[in-house]
Amino acid sequence: MRPPLRFVTPAEAIKEEYKGRTNYWLSRPGLTEAKQLQICQATLPPGEGHNFHTHPELEEVIYVLSGEVEQWVEKEFRLMKAGEVAHIPPGLVHATFNSSKADAVILAILSPGESTGPFMVDVSDESPWNQIRKR
Repeated sequence: MRPPLRFVTPAEAIKEEYKGRTNYWLSRPGLTEAKQLQICQATLPPGEGHNFHTHPELEEVIYVLSGEVEQWVEKEFRLMKAGEVAHIPPGLVHATFNSSKADAVILAILSPGESTGPFMVDVSDESPWNQIRKR
């Protein structure tokens, strides 16, 4: 096992396949010495997204690097462009969708770096989340 990194290049990022796309973990325990942060870069192709879910023990900041996303926090959404941020407290239902015609790239910054419970709970099949975008 290699020692934790202080600098991470794209080649050293931890690649994770998620629903047909690759996410890049730039910082998380085991990769860096960060104990309170996790950072993931995700590219969302047009029409794709990360459906409604929660992080029971983690707060999250979503930062849009490029493109535009439809960001939901509970039943409220905003169209967010590059440079804009959404904060999601622990346990709140949220989702991120790319409803534009070009790729969107986001950074998901989560804290703390480790938790004892589940990392993520998918609620996209539950009411009202399975109907909320069908209006």
